[in-house]
Amino acid sequence: MTKTQRLVGAMAALIIVASAEAQPAQPPTAAVNIVLVHGALIDGSSWRGVYDVLTRDGYRVSIVQQPLTGLVDDVAATKRVIDQQQDGAVVLVGHSYGGTIITVAGADPKVRALVYVAALQPDVGETTNQLAASMPGAVRSGDLKPTKDGVIFFDSTKFAADVAADLPPAQAKFMANSQMPVAAAAFEAPVMVAAWHDKPSYGIVATADRELSPMLARWMYNRSGAKVTEIKGSHLVFISQPGAVARVIETAARDIK
Repeated sequence: MTKTQRLVGAMAALIIVASAEAQPAQPPTAAVNIVLVHGALIDGSSWRGVYDVLTRDGYRVSIVQQPLTGLVDDVAATKRVIDQQQDGAVVLVGHSYGGTIITVAGADPKVRALVYVAALQPDVGETTNQLAASMPGAVRSGDLKPTKDGVIFFDSTKFAADVAADLPPAQAKFMANSQMPVAAAAFEAPVMVAAWHDKPSYGIVATADRELSPMLARWMYNRSGAKVTEIKGSHLVFISQPGAVARVIETAARDIK
């Protein structure tokens, strides 16, 4: 073999390796649908980074735009999206208050796994407020601003430091000024079913979370027997570190039997 032939062969091998490395992770053979549920004060667009990773890797992803008008309404909006998945299993993912929502909506037989991203994971009879108050985070209760008609905003001047400390300042400021308020009643509604008793769950602890105490997150996820992943990040860890969060969701999808 001549020197030129050896060089061509080596270049071809490099191209093959590079091509293989560029391929996204392959999803399971069976169809898997991933449904993402946002928390309070934000909307479904907050999942864009995670959505981009999951869809690039071949998963079918839907995002719930729940109204945040009450737990019953928010569960109904989530089940409406689950019902649209006509084939394959569903991995249901919730952030923050979205964890309360998926705990109830996850009872749907299509749902095969639950992923809690810095999220509440209540048991039957517990409310979001009751559980969050059992081990308070570092955020002062006065930073939540109720209105006369029963909805809650977060103090926009405290939003970046309390909720989004690891996001670019301009992005955090925009989110602070574009909040989607949540009905106070949603946090007082008791959970009537807890799907994590019957289905595998995965919990992400954001170790720099000021909104949801990391100690509470660990306690909840230990109680449920969830597979726990700790990621250094704020309460909005799924925005600041979408790749790390997507890897946990993909693990849940691959574990489905």
